[in-house]
Amino acid sequence: MNRLVSISLCYLAVLSSVLAEEEQSQDLDVVEVIDVAPLSGSGIDAKKVAANIQTANAEQMEKAQSISLAEYMNRHLGSVHVNEAQNNPLQPDIYYRGFVASPLLGLPQGLSTYVNGVRFNEPFGDTVNWDLIPRGAIDTMDLYPGSNPLYGLNSLGGAISLKTKTGFTAPKHQFEAYGGSWDRHSEELTSGWNNGTFGYFIDLHHFDEQGWRNFSPTEANQVFGTLSWRNDRANLDLTLGANDNDMRGNGAVPVQLQQIDRNAVFTHPDQTITRMFFSELAGSYALTDKIELSANAYYRQNRIRTFNGDDSDFDECAFDDAFLCNGDGQIAQDVLGNQIAASDSVEGATQNTSETYNRSRGGTLQAMFDHDWFGHKNNLLVGGSYDYADVHFGSDTELAQLTPDRGTIGSGILVEEARVRLNTVTETYGFYLSDSFSITDKLTATLAGRYNHVSITMKNQYIGADGEDKLSGKHSYERFNPSAGLTYQIFDHLGVYGSYGESSRVPTPMELSCADPNDPCRLPNAFVSDPPLDQVVAKTWEGGFRGDFNKLIGKGDTQWNLGYFNTTNHDDIIFHRSGGSISQGFFSNVGQTRRYGVEAGVNSFIPALFSSIDDWSFAANYTYLNARYLDSFIIQNPLNNDVAAQVRRGDKIPGIPEHIFKASVGVELWRRLSLAIDGLYSSDQFFRGDEANLTGQLQGYWLFNARAEYKFNKHFALFGKLDNIFDNHYNSFGTFGQADEVLGDAFNNPRFVSPGAPRAGWVGVRITF
Repeated sequence: MNRLVSISLCYLAVLSSVLAEEEQSQDLDVVEVIDVAPLSGSGIDAKKVAANIQTANAEQMEKAQSISLAEYMNRHLGSVHVNEAQNNPLQPDIYYRGFVASPLLGLPQGLSTYVNGVRFNEPFGDTVNWDLIPRGAIDTMDLYPGSNPLYGLNSLGGAISLKTKTGFTAPKHQFEAYGGSWDRHSEELTSGWNNGTFGYFIDLHHFDEQGWRNFSPTEANQVFGTLSWRNDRANLDLTLGANDNDMRGNGAVPVQLQQIDRNAVFTHPDQTITRMFFSELAGSYALTDKIELSANAYYRQNRIRTFNGDDSDFDECAFDDAFLCNGDGQIAQDVLGNQIAASDSVEGATQNTSETYNRSRGGTLQAMFDHDWFGHKNNLLVGGSYDYADVHFGSDTELAQLTPDRGTIGSGILVEEARVRLNTVTETYGFYLSDSFSITDKLTATLAGRYNHVSITMKNQYIGADGEDKLSGKHSYERFNPSAGLTYQIFDHLGVYGSYGESSRVPTPMELSCADPNDPCRLPNAFVSDPPLDQVVAKTWEGGFRGDFNKLIGKGDTQWNLGYFNTTNHDDIIFHRSGGSISQGFFSNVGQTRRYGVEAGVNSFIPALFSSIDDWSFAANYTYLNARYLDSFIIQNPLNNDVAAQVRRGDKIPGIPEHIFKASVGVELWRRLSLAIDGLYSSDQFFRGDEANLTGQLQGYWLFNARAEYKFNKHFALFGKLDNIFDNHYNSFGTFGQADEVLGDAFNNPRFVSPGAPRAGWVGVRITF
């Protein structure tokens, strides 16, 4: 959120000379203004926005002691749940209303993400790497619901917009450090300053842990900063950021192995290294009191390297045990075209490696016109954006053998069929507009829309042994997505809203290179030539009520919301498993899918509830989420890879809980001691890969956490938290695999799960000047 507060002061008239020395003022009439497009300067009164937008600021995230934005969203925002598919705290899958923003290639990315108006979905697979931005650099966060066309591609279920700190929004110097369980420790230094015209902000962050599961260390080094200039009409911000992160998340484990050792991993390592550089120049200028121009230009590069030790589909050939054959029974060849001889050094494991070099640049220009039309308030926003991204992607599979602890030892032999060298260029431009017209003082209508045009060019840089170019091609997509909404303020403390919106996402270069059912690929490794895919179009209806109980309670601030949403995806794209590996398969359009449900929430702050020393805060959110397929299609049976399974209309979409509930209560005593506890419930969900709903569901779970903080003075604070208070053994994600190929015939259950972290605690200090 970029929250701008406009305060109108109303002074009481002097009633008499006797009361002249006892002036009193009315309560401040606070108008919350919120941006409706990625760039700052697009703000309108939040009561006129036909959606329930959830927000968070730096103070709230710091008070919650969240190690990341994902952790804060998971515990405190409605309709959000996070799984631990990677089992790494910096690599979560964030789901909102059943749509995901994830660092994992192959997931259907349905949420767009912006940082200071710059799109942060990676150009190759629309993935989102949550480890790139340190939590301490985030000033505000807005979570926009529904198919919001103004936020461009991938805004099928919503959009996440982050604004980072500047020397004007965070003019202080702070050092924070904490440590505790799993050898986790974090040190973060932030510094901000301004003299009214110039300012700076910088955040330096180091994070390190060994992880609670075996072979799971992570280290992150992040730096983020801004140089700022301001005057009465204009502002300018130069933002720079970089990181060097080395993360290991060893993912799901067979359920039978988990029963023996909850800390165990299946195979290892599963390593991801990200190295990003980000630069942006953004500014705005008020031409008049009614017209404001905003613009940004950016350059961003991100090198992502992965190393995955895995089991193997390669084995001695049935017709000649002197050679090694692939899963199709053909003799495997190395990248030099030589047939590979069978030996212990090339059997039992593989080492899959990839490197993705993303480079993108572009910019946005928009204008805001705040002129009355025919005597009615009107707010018109027009803008355009351009993004250009080129990606160099390469991957290899090296034959290896397993160690006793299920690590891998490479042989140096690279498999020819798995080698990929692919360059892609994605060029995107869009034009958007939005107009909010106040029909009356209480009734506001909003019309908006965005036109997107995307061209994707793929150039194959490696021709296999068959001499055929299987990857090169060009694809083009375009669409205009509209939206319309109405808001009506029934009373000062009660409003109603309703809206309809459309948004779309185009197939990514990664999906376009892996869409042939007759020639499945291995994610993110072997890609093949494929038929084109249609773009996905989401259409969302939603409506609800919102308001506050401030007049009823008489003090504090208590906000509530109750709403209904219904989103239908047309030509949805999913990944079909094909073969023995959970990552082998192809992408295809499968018709329509639908996610609908009910959201209810309340957030309350009540000062001096029981006495003059205690200030209380309460929050609760509940979501009923029904996610189902509306068309039939065929998948691989997760219990028998040689058998097909029929997905029928009405089958539930895997990985999405039907019920999400979360609540928190906190108290601050003497404005020094803060105590809080939060809890969340996530209900049962089907395993990923079981689109036909053939097997039992992953069991739902409750999770409770506590935290405390004591402020000795305004400069020094001591804090601590305890996660998973009751040490609940739960699993947040499930999929399928073949454990018996590594662990032996006794491990015949194909179900794999990602376990949640056990009870753990940390303590830290914060020094502020």
